[in-house]
Amino acid sequence: MAKVQEELDKEIKKGQLINFRFQKTFRSIQKRDGRIMEFDVNKITDAIFNAARAVGGEDRQLAEELAQVVVKYLSKTKTTGIPSVEDVQDAVEKVLIETGHAKTAKVYILYRDRRTRLRDAKSELMDIVQEILAETSRENANVSNSPSAKMLQIASAASKKYYLYRLIPEEFSQAHIEGDIHIHDLDFYGKTLTCVQIPLGRLLTEGFDTGHGYIRPPKRISSAAALAAIILQSSQNDMHGGQSFAFFDRDMAPFVKESSEDEVYQAMEALIYNLNSMHSRAGAQVPFSSLNLGTDTSSEGRLITRSLLLAHERGLGRGETPIFPNILFRLKKGVNLEPGDPNYDLFQLAMRVAAKRLNPTFAFMDSSFNSAYGEEVSYMGCRTRVIANRHGEEVSTGRGNLSFTTINLPRLGIKAHGNLEHFYNELDKVIMLAGRQLYHRYRVQSKLKVKDMPFLMGQHLYLDSEKLGPEDPIGPVIKHGTLSIGFIGLAETLTALTGAHHGQDLGSQQLGVEIISHMRQRIDEMAEEYDLNYTLLATPAEGLSGRFVAMDRSLFGEIPGITDKDYYTNSFHIPVEHDISCFDKINLEAPYHSLTNAGHISYVEFSSPPTDNMEAFENIVKHMAESDMGYAGINFPIDECRSCGKQGIFESECSSCGSTDIRRVRRITGYLSTVDRFNDAKKAELGDRKSHIKG
Repeated sequence: MAKVQEELDKEIKKGQLINFRFQKTFRSIQKRDGRIMEFDVNKITDAIFNAARAVGGEDRQLAEELAQVVVKYLSKTKTTGIPSVEDVQDAVEKVLIETGHAKTAKVYILYRDRRTRLRDAKSELMDIVQEILAETSRENANVSNSPSAKMLQIASAASKKYYLYRLIPEEFSQAHIEGDIHIHDLDFYGKTLTCVQIPLGRLLTEGFDTGHGYIRPPKRISSAAALAAIILQSSQNDMHGGQSFAFFDRDMAPFVKESSEDEVYQAMEALIYNLNSMHSRAGAQVPFSSLNLGTDTSSEGRLITRSLLLAHERGLGRGETPIFPNILFRLKKGVNLEPGDPNYDLFQLAMRVAAKRLNPTFAFMDSSFNSAYGEEVSYMGCRTRVIANRHGEEVSTGRGNLSFTTINLPRLGIKAHGNLEHFYNELDKVIMLAGRQLYHRYRVQSKLKVKDMPFLMGQHLYLDSEKLGPEDPIGPVIKHGTLSIGFIGLAETLTALTGAHHGQDLGSQQLGVEIISHMRQRIDEMAEEYDLNYTLLATPAEGLSGRFVAMDRSLFGEIPGITDKDYYTNSFHIPVEHDISCFDKINLEAPYHSLTNAGHISYVEFSSPPTDNMEAFENIVKHMAESDMGYAGINFPIDECRSCGKQGIFESECSSCGSTDIRRVRRITGYLSTVDRFNDAKKAELGDRKSHIKG
């Protein structure tokens, strides 16, 4: 026998453990929760034997003998009191190592560590549940605080723990837990997909089934608008991301027929009301909805666009700014961009409405990376773009993102200590890891069946899903979707590498473009290797920015310009607190749009609603188009008194009635929300924002 056995045998010979083999040394053991249970040596035997079997061992008798050695060792070291589970496990590790069973010891140690993490996860889950019962999480700014929302978030928290500790391979789960990557929508990892551009025209023309009966095609615009809201709601209940209509004006136009302008306006107003009041996801929120429009030049399509914009401009029942839908106005030369274009008047109206309500945002069809597709490219309000397709039609409708994972870019910059070769080597490793993780998730998603998403797949919203039956796996269909690797904090990364971000130094800007170009090249290579639609995303960092920086601050301390704020900067954006003109900001951010083929967005900040500065508004939007941007918006604060309805910029109380009940609407990573629903990181970012032009 090895050292431990020899030492114990010596002790027995000395009489210190006389009759050990013939008496029960321990009768009890203390569990981790404090309970006292019967001591059972067979459980030690089982643990050792299971660890041995994992490395090819099959000798049960040897496991029994080693268990006896463990008990002997405990008898020597635990002379008083009741041994704890930790005491026993420490003894098992020591005995296995010192009796020459290192491989078995390693398996046992790993098993023990995994069990510890599972227990910690369970304890953490209970803490999270307690917090949710008090108030829902603010990671998603548009989730309510209702009982249904709390129940959904509790289920979400449990799902995250299950996936991290039971389903996802350890190299991926640990990378997420430790903050090297962030697996978005982790709670839905194996349940569904992210988002989709819905084929509204086909559903309205053919009818559809929500699961409680067939809905026949509408005949009038009012019915079509009502069904459009139901379609968005039904689709969102099957998915965890946003829902969008790629061609709202075109798809709704056939139902205008001989309707009066007032009828169409009333239908669009009702749609906006519905999208701000009807609930989805078990009552937790209203549908995350986006409508793309602006390029249909038919009289019917123009009427749809004009009526929707006018209804949005008017606002909700007391004039409040609608949070949903997110309206995306497509801009294209010869259609609506310049005077004389058939829809130029609608562009003027879109800007007027955006100057009051923050929406619409603007999508540029003439950009170098969108123009090849004509008017086909559509965006989600959060910035998602899906167009290129290795397995079929290069269209927006009927497709969406399957899942996305974000890399902690600033951490790589901090750890590189200015060494670019080291930075790129580590970046490549994390990109490859994220790619493997996305592929694992894709394989899990592929095994889901049509019946698991009865509206999305059962009603054939997804491209080619009409070829599948209820029991068929969806793998052949979701190959049309995208798998996206994202990033945040380019500014902090550049500061770590060079001492300055891209808004401060042109050399840093050049390096920034090189880094994102490198990422795009690696992801394009990944698309070839896996033969899937891998894409690069400028991540919307609503909940993530605060998570990454908090973890990095605890690891590296407070580093000026990097970890000294409560958030990392959104994707490739110039930091919000940096003094810069709107045109310089556009020029610096524009090159990143062509590289981030999974989606992107840029903003220009006004200090107040620019309703009296429409010439500047148009110049900015056109400069965005000329600079080769894909998608952008104009930001400014909107304050609304809930008591008297007055709108303006209020410090603490309404300037008209003195009420402090102020509704503060702001844009957050693409969608609108009210400030009271922002998480701490986004509130901190909001407080740091500086205007790029005075309104």
